[in-house]
Amino acid sequence: MLERRQLDAALSAAGLDATAMAETHPALFSLTALALPAAALAATRDLVAALDAVAALPAWQARVLAWAPAIAQLPQAAQGVFFGYDVHLTVDGPKLIEINTNAGGALLNALLLKAHGRQTEAAALEAAIVAMFRAEWAAARGDVPLTRIAIVDEQPASQYLAPEFQLFKQLFEAHGIAAVVADPADLVRAGDGLCHAGQPVDLIYNRLTDFALAAPAHAHLAAVYQAGGVVVTPHPRAHALLADKRNLMLLSDESSLIELGVPENLRRIILAGVPRTVAVEAGPDDPDWAERFWAERKRWFFKPAAGFGSRATYRGDKLTKRVFEEILQGGYIAQEIVPPSEHPVTVGAETQSFKADLRAYAYQGQVQLFAARLYQGQTTNFRTPGGGFAPVFPA
Repeated sequence: MLERRQLDAALSAAGLDATAMAETHPALFSLTALALPAAALAATRDLVAALDAVAALPAWQARVLAWAPAIAQLPQAAQGVFFGYDVHLTVDGPKLIEINTNAGGALLNALLLKAHGRQTEAAALEAAIVAMFRAEWAAARGDVPLTRIAIVDEQPASQYLAPEFQLFKQLFEAHGIAAVVADPADLVRAGDGLCHAGQPVDLIYNRLTDFALAAPAHAHLAAVYQAGGVVVTPHPRAHALLADKRNLMLLSDESSLIELGVPENLRRIILAGVPRTVAVEAGPDDPDWAERFWAERKRWFFKPAAGFGSRATYRGDKLTKRVFEEILQGGYIAQEIVPPSEHPVTVGAETQSFKADLRAYAYQGQVQLFAARLYQGQTTNFRTPGGGFAPVFPA
């Protein structure tokens, strides 16, 4: 188990104020590391690779882009950085809960590795992250030098993971790439390009949760992106191909996978790893659909198709009739509940049971890092004392 002084030393070495972080982010980092079975981690790698392979199929792309926004139809050479595959580990293997296209926390977990004395692993991860951004740039621009990256989010200084933005800025600059942390309003359109403080921006590391760049405040970003004037990663197409929660309905349905030409070996992995997911809407000749969902609500987890970060998500066994009526208005999917694994965590002098979500950070179908989020309650929250990000090591 990590000692607080070791974590504080790692924070300070990274240029972060350890005292301030303890006050503002008391449950961002757990002092516990998880030792997980190597077989479970290998199975998760296989699931990630299978999902990435399916997303590359032309039939899959045609199917999911049909319900995606227009901006996602634009082909992109860049693949998208920091796909985050969130799974629950069960006795039957990993079960996919959701896929994120702007998964935060990778550099925070690199910092945790350093605190645990895993300097070599942390250095390798940081090198892989820089190489990933360079690969995104090269795919889109070839041999043109990558000069400046803007790390973009709404009011970035107020975001809970704002410390990570500073870590990214430091990492890019240490590798000879100028970097700024910016609100979309800080970026000014200049012809078909974008500038920050008068300097052109080559690439946007996109941390926005407006996945389609549809908000009026992001219209200039969308226009320049569509004109090819800036490389955006992750981009709207990446979200549409994998992270749109409606895609889980196809991934968990064997007939849909067969129809889309998914090979049998991939179908076997995906169907074993993706819990049944359905639309919360009337089916053909199903006048009693609402009553059926209410009667079966305890087996489902209800999520907005366009949601993120556990917002407006509800366990069926905790659902009130009032909230259920709101869900029935549309835009929700229901996923079979898969309880997370639970692990003992020492908090002070007491050992408590914590739930764990396992996140696989991946690029082009290859897992770069496993990390856990420890919590108590319905969903991950970074509020449980003793919880937060935790490194994962094979048992």
